[in-house]
Amino acid sequence: MTLIAPSLLSADFADLKNEVKRLEEAQADMIHLDIMDGHFVPNLTFGAGVVRAVRPYTRLPFDVHLMVKNPDAFLTDFAKAGADIITVHAEACPHLDKTLAEIHRLGCKAGVSLNPSTSEDVLQYVLDKTDLVLVMCVNPGFGGQKFIPAQLKKIARIRKMIGEHKILLEVDGGINPLTAAEAVAAGADILVAGTAVFEGGAYAGNIAALRQN
Repeated sequence: MTLIAPSLLSADFADLKNEVKRLEEAQADMIHLDIMDGHFVPNLTFGAGVVRAVRPYTRLPFDVHLMVKNPDAFLTDFAKAGADIITVHAEACPHLDKTLAEIHRLGCKAGVSLNPSTSEDVLQYVLDKTDLVLVMCVNPGFGGQKFIPAQLKKIARIRKMIGEHKILLEVDGGINPLTAAEAVAAGADILVAGTAVFEGGAYAGNIAALRQN
């Protein structure tokens, strides 16, 4: 079954406690938390303090996506705040193998994210330390962007590369019922969605629509 990871980037920031409760009731599989520093991407969201504050209000796994310039400096903070998965960008990690090993040492699963222009070749020598690969289908920084169709070929190539490795393949950016079906057909296991989940407040119906592919 396709897993759905709603992005809190589209949630009501004034009511995050109840938002995560509603998402769990709506049968979301995990919560995706986009951490942006205003340097690696042109936006600023929230830090480990917010993750820690909402952690007690849901049993869903926290999928923390670090879109930051120096992720190594923040790993411990987010692990202590309650992250279950910490995903870093290959473009921001000059010593990616070491970074992934540190995430595991902190007791979290380790993910690698790739920007649209980044080749999947960067994954070749870290597959043994990777639990999740996140393919960005928009240029990261803002929600509500349109899906980049060229990423479907990348998703398919990564699916083949994963082979027998127990690695989840996650897709983020421009996900709606149509692009969800395309991403799953290409090999995605997890769909990150913001607008498509929160639109109209019909969380359960929106999540169900994304799974129907």
